[in-house]
Amino acid sequence: MRRREFMTLLGGSAASVVSSLALGAQLGARTHQLTAAPIGDTARQTTARIPRIGYLTLSPISDKPSPERAAFLRGLRELGYIDRETVQIEYRSAESYPELLPEAAEALVEQGVDLIAATGVVPALAAKQATQNIPVVFTYVSDPVGNGVVASLAKPGGNVTGLSAMQPELAGKKVELLKEVLPALSRVAALWTSAHPAHMRELEEAQAAARRLGISLEPYDVTRLTNLERAFAQIESDRPHAILTFFDYRTLGYRSMIAEFAINQRLPTIFSSRLFVEAGGLMSYGPDAEESFHSVARYVDRVLRGAKPSDLPVEQPTRFELVVNSKIVAILGINIPPSVLLRIDRMIE
Repeated sequence: MRRREFMTLLGGSAASVVSSLALGAQLGARTHQLTAAPIGDTARQTTARIPRIGYLTLSPISDKPSPERAAFLRGLRELGYIDRETVQIEYRSAESYPELLPEAAEALVEQGVDLIAATGVVPALAAKQATQNIPVVFTYVSDPVGNGVVASLAKPGGNVTGLSAMQPELAGKKVELLKEVLPALSRVAALWTSAHPAHMRELEEAQAAARRLGISLEPYDVTRLTNLERAFAQIESDRPHAILTFFDYRTLGYRSMIAEFAINQRLPTIFSSRLFVEAGGLMSYGPDAEESFHSVARYVDRVLRGAKPSDLPVEQPTRFELVVNSKIVAILGINIPPSVLLRIDRMIE
C-alpha cells in the first residue's frame, strides 16, 4: 500500500473513532436525562431508565393542574410514580382545537413515550390512530365501543383500554330526574355538540326517555360559540321549562355562561358533572370525573409493569353522584321532593 493511501485510511479511521465517541457522549447524556433517582444503599446504587408517559388532552395545560389532572397525578404518586423523579410525563395539548390532536399524538409517538394517557374520547381516537404499538390508556370516554375506541368492553383488543364515562347510558336518567324535581315539566331544551362522537347517541337516549315521560325535547347544537348565542335567543323565545346540557370540553368552557343565562331566565338546569353545578347550575348526575382520573392511574401502573391493554377490560364507573346547588334551589324557588333529597350525594352551598 502506498504511503499516501495509508495516511488517508488512517485519517478516516481516526475521524470515525472521534465521531463514535461524540455519538456515545450524546447518547450517554440522553440516557442520563431519563434515569431515575437511585433507590437503596448509596454504595450499591445504579441508574435505570424511568418510564415516560405521554399525556394527551384537548384542554390547555397550565402550571396549575386542573382538578382532573391533579387527581391523575395524585393517583400516580400513590403508586410510586413521581413526575421528574420516578416517571417522566410529557404533556401535549390541542389547546381546545380538535384538529390539532393528531399532530399532538404523533409528537408523543415520535418522542418514544412508553404509554399515552388520553383524556376523553377525541384524544383517545387520535392516540389510537397515531400508534398501534405504544399502549394507550384512556379515561372519561363516552361510548368507547360505539365510537370505535375499543372492540368490546370485556376484550378491548389492540393497544387501547381504560375507563368509560357512560354518559349516553345516563342521558335518560337525567331527564327522569328533571321530571321528579319538576312534575309539571313538559318541554326541555338540550344543549349538545354535533362534533362530539358520543353526543348523537346521548341525544337519542335522552329523546327516548323524554317520549316515555310525555316530554318534548328540543336539541340545540352549540358546537360553536355563535351557535350558543343563537340557542340562547331561541330558548328565550320558546320558553322551555328546563335545560339539559351534555358534557363536552366546549360546554364545559361555556358552563358559566349557561348557568348565568339559565338563572336570568329562571330555568332549572341539569348537567353531567358537578363542575357545572359549582359554576351556578342547579344539579348534575354522573360519574365523578376526578375519581375517574384518579383511578386510571391503576391501569397506567399495570401496563407499565407489563400488562397488555388487550387483556385489561374497559372499566365502567360503579358510583354516580347527584350534586345539587342549594343557592340555585332557593333562587329558583324549587321544592326538591324527598325522593330526590335522599339521593343527593353532595350539596353545594
